Amino acid sequence: MVNISDIFAMNGMPRQLVVNLALSKRFTVEDMEAFYAGLRAACDKWNVDIVGGDTTSSYTGLAISITCIGEAGADKIVYRNGAKDTDLICVSGDLGAAYMGLQLLEREKTVYYQQVDEARKKNDQRALAALKDFQPDFAGKEYLLQRQLQPEARGDIIERLREANIRPTAMMDISDGLSSELLHICKQSHCGCRIYEKNLPIDYQTAVMAEELNLNVTTCALNGGEDYELLFTVPIGDHEKIVSIKDVRLIGHITKEALGAQLVTRDNAEFALTAQGWNPLQ
Repeated sequence: MVNISDIFAMNGMPRQLVVNLALSKRFTVEDMEAFYAGLRAACDKWNVDIVGGDTTSSYTGLAISITCIGEAGADKIVYRNGAKDTDLICVSGDLGAAYMGLQLLEREKTVYYQQVDEARKKNDQRALAALKDFQPDFAGKEYLLQRQLQPEARGDIIERLREANIRPTAMMDISDGLSSELLHICKQSHCGCRIYEKNLPIDYQTAVMAEELNLNVTTCALNGGEDYELLFTVPIGDHEKIVSIKDVRLIGHITKEALGAQLVTRDNAEFALTAQGWNPLQ
């Protein structure tokens, strides 16, 4: 899915997938059948053909290398370097949920191993046996797990933009976090940006999980990564069309390069965006 997402992020359509695998002897034929079942499920959704690749041995485990091939008209391809002053900055979906899903998995793993350690220290064989049926507590957090374990490429957003006759001026998918990706666009387009904390799309489950873990939800949205939502800019003249598109959120605008990349907080304070986070202006 994340390879397919890279094609959508250039306004293209994915067509073919090449899969290279390196396997150690601990993997069975059934393991590979399950792997390819998942691969086909991702490809079938977007009518992508698995056209070949190579399989070889590995001494260390499993290595996967996937290449997705797509196509687009020369006048339709969108790069990172086309954003212009006054363009609107948009994102699809919501942000930070995949990172919260990872934190949830890490928390439940820690709980499990703590219980194992305690049982071993007490030499409690009954407790150790019972832990074989340990069930992590994911109640009410299913959406976060889905975002971490089953990312979706946003080809539906590409289709809606085309239906509305909107061609983004710059676009990326959000793999490393909104802040990092936005800085890539600013650097390659030689521009600055202003985004607004109040406009960042954050799911309710993400906010609740961040509060449980005592994490700043805005930081999670800006730097969590692995959301695979689309970040793109459009001309200001497309404002009315873009705000009417379902599951797209307007979060800010492009500025002149000298103004830098800024986050405007809910209380109208300004912070400089960096690849690592956001820092108060000096």
